[in-house]
Amino acid sequence: MKCEVCYRHCNISEGGTGFCGVRTCKDGKVIPGNYGKITAVALDPIEKKPLKMFMSGSKILSIGSYGCNLRCPFCQNYDISWGREIKSFAGRTQIISPKDIVLKAIDLKPKGNIGIAFTYNEPLLGYEFVRDTARLAKEKNLVTVLVTNGTASTQVYEEIAPYIDAMNIDIKSFSSDFYRNLINGDLTMTKDFIDRSVKSCHVELTNLVIPGENDSEEEMRELSKWIHFLEIKTGKKIPLHVTRFFPNFHMTDREATSVDLIYRLADVARENLEFVFEGNV
Repeated sequence: MKCEVCYRHCNISEGGTGFCGVRTCKDGKVIPGNYGKITAVALDPIEKKPLKMFMSGSKILSIGSYGCNLRCPFCQNYDISWGREIKSFAGRTQIISPKDIVLKAIDLKPKGNIGIAFTYNEPLLGYEFVRDTARLAKEKNLVTVLVTNGTASTQVYEEIAPYIDAMNIDIKSFSSDFYRNLINGDLTMTKDFIDRSVKSCHVELTNLVIPGENDSEEEMRELSKWIHFLEIKTGKKIPLHVTRFFPNFHMTDREATSVDLIYRLADVARENLEFVFEGNV
């Protein structure tokens, strides 16, 4: 059966999995193999998502599963996201129902919790779980946050959009070659997802600056112009996080991004955007 979550449209055989390691086929139907399978739970500051202009100073119950539909060689959570590494986690997860996650979120309110964030791996690979949990959360007046790479179809967006209050979406580069050749992604799908999301909820974007890959002033200027175009079209402000890279996983062949470069590129972005934040500096 064909999976319709992202641009790959994987043909998945019965009992097999798609490229992401999550979507599987059972009884002739594509389903999320990681439904309710949680690898990480934490009560995080909302600024860690990162969200700077949405309920700042609060905390949010953050949950993650396993799997990803990109292959970033610099992945910070590769052990739960990337390729063969996730197989060791697939059998070592804690199964938690949407109802129990919502009850946990409510229990944590005295500690400052405002809701639930879907994060750590790529949550939209199991969008059914995100939808079901977020829908219950909204019934209990909990805030819902999604941290995503934005590589998902219109169908997925429509399933979750009514139940999400805020998103941080990675836009890893403004180059199609970067997406295609370095991280095995699709820039057009990501841009379309961002375009739709800005219309329905609060959105902040993150751009991780990698030396020698996406660190030019020209690219930052084009990215910020595009974001400003979205601001004009929607009448909303879209904060951009310009974030420092550190060597990790399969990309240890270069130094960390210099702090001076992050500040310089943030200033370039401010030529077009009002709200730009330097990250990891």
